[in-house]
Amino acid sequence: MRVRSGWRFRVAWKLGFNPAVAVSVAALLAIALNTSPVSGQRAARPARPTPAPTAPLIAAAPAQTGASAIRSPRNANYSIDVELDPASRTITGREVVTWRNTTTHPTSELGFHLYWNAWRNDRSTWLREATRASPGARSEDHEAGDWSSIDIQAIQLVAGGAPMTDLTGGAHFIAPDDGNAEDRTVLSVALPTAVSPGGTAAFEIRWTAHVPRTFARTGAVDNFFFIAQWFPKLGVLEEQGWNTHQFHATTEFFSDYGIYDVRITVPRGWVVGATGRERSRSDTPGGKTVHQFVQEDVHDFAWTTSPDYIEHTARFEHPRLASVEMRLLLQPEHKGQAERHFDAVRATLRSYGEWYGPYPYDHITIVDPAWQSEADGMEYPTLFTAGSRWLTPRSTLDPEGVTVHECGHQFWYGIVGNNEFEDAWLDEGVNTFSTARVLDETFSPGFKSTRFFGDFIPWVFYDLPLTRETSGDRMDGYRRAATSDVPSTPSWQYFPATGRNLTYNKTAVWLHTLERYIGWRRLQHGMSLFFTRFSFRHPKPDDFFAAINEGAGRDLTWFFDQVYRSSVVFDYAVSQLTTESDSGRHHSEVVVQRRGDGVFPVTLLVTFEDGSTARERWEGRDRWKLFAFDRTAAAVSAEIDPERILLLDINRVNNSRTAVSAAPKAARQWAGRWLIWLQDLALTYGFFI
Repeated sequence: MRVRSGWRFRVAWKLGFNPAVAVSVAALLAIALNTSPVSGQRAARPARPTPAPTAPLIAAAPAQTGASAIRSPRNANYSIDVELDPASRTITGREVVTWRNTTTHPTSELGFHLYWNAWRNDRSTWLREATRASPGARSEDHEAGDWSSIDIQAIQLVAGGAPMTDLTGGAHFIAPDDGNAEDRTVLSVALPTAVSPGGTAAFEIRWTAHVPRTFARTGAVDNFFFIAQWFPKLGVLEEQGWNTHQFHATTEFFSDYGIYDVRITVPRGWVVGATGRERSRSDTPGGKTVHQFVQEDVHDFAWTTSPDYIEHTARFEHPRLASVEMRLLLQPEHKGQAERHFDAVRATLRSYGEWYGPYPYDHITIVDPAWQSEADGMEYPTLFTAGSRWLTPRSTLDPEGVTVHECGHQFWYGIVGNNEFEDAWLDEGVNTFSTARVLDETFSPGFKSTRFFGDFIPWVFYDLPLTRETSGDRMDGYRRAATSDVPSTPSWQYFPATGRNLTYNKTAVWLHTLERYIGWRRLQHGMSLFFTRFSFRHPKPDDFFAAINEGAGRDLTWFFDQVYRSSVVFDYAVSQLTTESDSGRHHSEVVVQRRGDGVFPVTLLVTFEDGSTARERWEGRDRWKLFAFDRTAAAVSAEIDPERILLLDINRVNNSRTAVSAAPKAARQWAGRWLIWLQDLALTYGFFI
């Protein structure tokens, strides 16, 4: 049931939380939302037609299939055996890493990430930064068993398939970023003999780890386990040396591509989802089952297990893209939402595939995390966590929004493997922009919602549709972070409180601005070139800018210098609008100003009393400019950037000015809106008292 704009379903929150009241309210909401209050099922909404692809699109290269299709360098390969003990929340692991030196210089050491040590205590760099970003969000609520750890028992060279030389004694923790002696997230291991360029070495590592109550989307709650960044993981050897940043609270990960062959032992009957395809399954004594998952050409591996998952499968089909088998692991209370998850994945694979290039794998796994697990909204190769809630109105983008975004990371992060420690915007920001386009084309309109009663009951704001360029927190987040850091600063060095806004929101806003300025066809061409050239590689920002310049057919360095290599802000204003009249002739003057540091070409639109208009182009370089008009009608309004090309403008309020004679009409319109809002507020307050 589509509720009309302006209608509100009010909940008596002042009653406090009472189970009987909550059930009654849920039942009423279910009727209003055409939803079952028990299962969360809802009446089917008419399927949206598949939008026609933007033409002409860049022809997508055919997807490679089969084990013989080698897509990546495959220079970091892992064979892992791991066993989970749910009762003690511990894992025991053994891995053999086969690594090839792809640089032009030898190395006499190895660099490993031990991410789970970030939550070993509150003295790690990750916890210190998290506290700095949110001073009130400390970790006192974590009890002793809720912390995590990863402890190496042994590291040995392997030759001829057997352990050979013990390297454990030469291993020590380092803190290359901040010198924090308490941080144990990076391990340096000395080698007895250097690995030469093109040379290969194999290492066996044995370790144990304690699974935390969830930090940063990995951990456990009750019988739900989501295990990510869980094994000793090689950094990336670059020409300058090992790229092994410490684990930071505002950035994610960076690693090389390879083949993962992982055998996961869990209690018998528990469902397992993981990166890759399940190759085998075998029961062992003691009521356990070993699940083997294998995946080629990925740079990470994550897995999940729970006895409560409900498994659903479906397929993505497309006339010009390879088919993909979709596997969804759903929480029982969300069993009516399977098709919504699948529709969101289909929309993403279709749109990204048509715009940028094909999804290269023939499978994908969607994980619906358990309530209060805090594991929602995270991406891993061929697997991602979505995120949903009980009672999800069809008019909101829940779970579609997070599903599209995390599925989109299969492209911007999974396939194009940039360094998330240093250039997080290159996947998060680009993907935020792309997500908004998918949601706008396939799931529009979507409406804002707020939830009450412990996050159970939704209140949908039907007069607040979310738009592609300006939805929700994107513009607000951009404005808050506009001058917080220069975006070209390595992402791990961003100020923690605003880094996310810079990475996600500012990047998305300047990409939307660029789309409006050069057109989607040219921007899409450039992004497709970037995707094609750097699939299964580690691109840098300049690679992205070069591809966009080529796709646009022009040099946009002046734009990238401002939005990436500086922290300038854009603010154009109409500061004066005057008219002098004499004998039926009117001399109108409009003064426009550049109040920010940023420079961008803008258009001035002037409207006259007789309904006629005038448009003037201004390059926007000077601090101000006067435009004069001699006409038989006086100017009544002036607006700069009327089509809202420059979404980066931090203050839209000063972009227009109205002549005094027209002001009463505008005032009446605004006063009417405010009176209606106040009346609605008063009625709502009266309902509660």
